[in-house]
Amino acid sequence: MKPVFRYAALTDLPWVVAVYNSIVAGRMVTADTDEVSVESRLPWFEAHDEKHPLWIVEADGQPVGWVSLQKFYGRPAYDITAEISIYLHESTRGRGLGKIVLQEAIAHSAALGIENLLGFVFAHNIPSMKLFEWAGFSQWANMPGIALLDGEYRSLIILGKKLNTQP
Repeated sequence: MKPVFRYAALTDLPWVVAVYNSIVAGRMVTADTDEVSVESRLPWFEAHDEKHPLWIVEADGQPVGWVSLQKFYGRPAYDITAEISIYLHESTRGRGLGKIVLQEAIAHSAALGIENLLGFVFAHNIPSMKLFEWAGFSQWANMPGIALLDGEYRSLIILGKKLNTQP
């Protein structure tokens, strides 16, 4: 199955938020401790642009996930770098779709002129760590104990991948 990427429309935002909220309670993927509202995500949605898009991923004409490229650190010199986030609908998780979506996202990112992709992953999120490492990402930073989730300190790993041959 080859997924199709399309730019998200504002009408997709409730679905995007629902998929995001489905992972909050698991404490594996996000530092949000409560579900978010559609209204609270409007500024995030509007911050996406042509170089840093929010894509809806479809398979067989149905949405199965979304991919976000976000600006890194908000300074112009970092415009060649983007943070990537991938969220799949719970009915499609664990079936290898993440690998396909990540490969496609890497190709789309390179076509947009992104030279470096960063994945921010909790160290205890082994499935996501393995997914990014499988795709050629390596550890660029380790931020030990940077988050406190339900009384437990959690470390954040920044995984990076160069999409060109620059140092």
